Amino acid sequence: MKSVYVVKLSEQERDELIQYLRKGRFSARSQTRARILLLSDDDLGDDEIVESLKVSKSTVCRIRKRYCEGGLDYALSEKPCSGAPTRIDGKIQAKITMLACSEPPDGRSKWTLNLLADKLVELEVVDSIFNMTVQRVLKKMNSSLG
Repeated sequence: MKSVYVVKLSEQERDELIQYLRKGRFSARSQTRARILLLSDDDLGDDEIVESLKVSKSTVCRIRKRYCEGGLDYALSEKPCSGAPTRIDGKIQAKITMLACSEPPDGRSKWTLNLLADKLVELEVVDSIFNMTVQRVLKKMNSSLG
């Protein structure tokens, strides 16, 4: 079955996508989008691309449509998320950092992610927080200092 959205890349766009993939500096999703466009330009059908790249048919259709509607940059880029705003604002990040830099609880030589998460709830800084969220905040704060 032929796709409604036919991808015909210019020579420049094709070269740009090949270089894009060679650099390897982009997210796996962006690279998959680039591969979908290249395979589409090679006249592969949706089912062949799905099988080759192990992606869903809706992903292939969506990327083809985005290319036809807005060009290469639009097809490769992420759509802005309309999800809920972040729960961890600057004040909470600062409290997490200050707590992590403080003395650990009695009987402990250092803070663990679970201890930090539990203490943040106990101090009513947050209603609940995953230990991996604590890790991301600390990693972010550490990288911004260095």
